[in-house]
Amino acid sequence: MFAFRLISRLPLTLLYLFTDFLYLIICYVIRYRKDVIDLNLHHAFPEKSASERNRIKRHFYRNFTDSFAETVKLLTISKKELDKRVKIENSHLVLDRIEQGEVVIGLTAHFFNWEASLLGIQSILGHKSEVVYQKVTNPFFENLMQGLRSRFGGRPIERTSFQRHFLKERNNPRLIILAADQRPEVQENRYWQNFMNRETAFYEGAEKLAKKFNLRVVSAFVTKPKRGHYLFTYETLAEPPFKDSPHSITDLFIQRTEENIRHEPALYLWSHDRWKLRRPPFEDAGKMA
Repeated sequence: MFAFRLISRLPLTLLYLFTDFLYLIICYVIRYRKDVIDLNLHHAFPEKSASERNRIKRHFYRNFTDSFAETVKLLTISKKELDKRVKIENSHLVLDRIEQGEVVIGLTAHFFNWEASLLGIQSILGHKSEVVYQKVTNPFFENLMQGLRSRFGGRPIERTSFQRHFLKERNNPRLIILAADQRPEVQENRYWQNFMNRETAFYEGAEKLAKKFNLRVVSAFVTKPKRGHYLFTYETLAEPPFKDSPHSITDLFIQRTEENIRHEPALYLWSHDRWKLRRPPFEDAGKMA
């Protein structure tokens, strides 16, 4: 832990020298998860040429390796530098509701740099923010990520204890951040919908929570103006009173995530085998687009 924090004190420009070298190794020598990335991009962008998809892949590798330097830097980054590099637009959509005593749900997808997005909103909300996360099996990295995600007062809540925690804290106004594009576990209830031209399973815990407790749902549109700088533009995804139509919030999240991917394709985590899970014949496909 000490070594990571010591390295984190270096300027990001110096840390990028390391990821410049790492990019060359991962992209051209190891070719990290090349088959998964190629397959995902082929399905997502069938209208693009092979050279266009390869360009997206190279830019993805650059964002992927740069995220290592950026995440290490987040361990000790000052609030002043964080606010310079991570811009949050329309934060009032959350702040105003919290000040009125409400709980807000924030849905995120795996766009770079998601760790920076968490600290960016935490620097505004402080202890009025929580992030639900999947526990890391390695104790060292579990402690490292918990420390990172709580730097500016936010609270990391392990996924398996979230339901109990929410019921206990249901009247405490705050932002609850959930990654809504993760692949559900096999034993969980799943909703199947078209996502980037492939049938995809989604977990609808956030939608059920929002509709049961009448909570506003927000999401952020992600752009990267330049290296080491991110813009997260918050928007209201849904708010009560909700329509009776099932899956309405999840469908809106899928739609906005696709729009973001098509606008910034190299920012999405293509190395994750998101589409590995296939729908069994007996499961309801839901509303397929």
